[in-house]
Amino acid sequence: MTRDEVFEKVLSIIGPFAVNKQVLEGATEETNILTDLKVNSARLVDIILDFEDKFDIEIDDETADEIQTLGDAVEKILAIKG
Repeated sequence: MTRDEVFEKVLSIIGPFAVNKQVLEGATEETNILTDLKVNSARLVDIILDFEDKFDIEIDDETADEIQTLGDAVEKILAIKG
């Protein structure tokens, strides 16, 4: 998968959880999942589980804690997928 493909898939996974849909429409890799998209921190667990299912990977707790922006999610997913 290319970086752009991973980014688009990350957006599709986060979309249903994002409260701020206007920011979602113009989201970039710098967009913060919690503060910009207004995703509830409890929902972030569901998002991580979705990442694991959709990308067929395992994300440990330490790595999950490092995911703050959409770009962070893309980086971690690409790194895990190798």
